[in-house]
Amino acid sequence: MKQELPACPVETTLMLISDRWKVLIVRDLLTGTKRFGELKKSVGTISQKVLTSNLRDMEESGLVTRKVYAEVPPRVEYTLTETGYSLKPILDAMDAWGTEYKAKNA
Repeated sequence: MKQELPACPVETTLMLISDRWKVLIVRDLLTGTKRFGELKKSVGTISQKVLTSNLRDMEESGLVTRKVYAEVPPRVEYTLTETGYSLKPILDAMDAWGTEYKAKNA
């Protein structure tokens, strides 16, 4: 069943990536596929529970795909979907704005 989306496009975008962790997950997956442990290290102080929850939300929203390999120990990889990669210009704009802000306020 499809989720009903807000009328405002900005609100829709925020609904998908408003959590700070989701933006950092997208940032780290823009460079390519990563395993769960790699994401946990690269994102920072995120707990395993919160990372799992965010990845599930992002998978449900169509931003991330999850591939499980039938190995022992299990290997799981996460990759941005085409929709997930389409967030790159937004993250680039956030990076540019943050850099400029830091330069003015340092």
